Amino acid sequence: MDMPGRITPTNADGDGALLRNIDQAAAGSHEAIQEVADAARPTVDRISSGAHQAVDKIADVASQAADTLSATGGQLKEAQERLVEDAGRFMRNNPVASLGIAVAAGFLLSRLFSSR
Repeated sequence: MDMPGRITPTNADGDGALLRNIDQAAAGSHEAIQEVADAARPTVDRISSGAHQAVDKIADVASQAADTLSATGGQLKEAQERLVEDAGRFMRNNPVASLGIAVAAGFLLSRLFSSR
């Protein structure tokens, strides 16, 4: 026995019209969702491609920056080596002047860092 107010295939127009309508609505919803997904796919692909290109550009810039820093580091190391060689040569050629410069620098540093 059917309860009043309950919809079943036997009390909905006798031939299941309500269930057919629900099935048709569900099928229509699935079709609409598929159409939206199909329409969005090119946009998603374009955005994804743009994101990949941006990442590639950033990686290229970072690689170039690393190469530049590496070259600059090499140049700085060479400059330091030349400076050390020049200082050593000056001290060998001018020992008295080197001693005077060292004493003056020590005096200035002690005055600069002394606590009052």
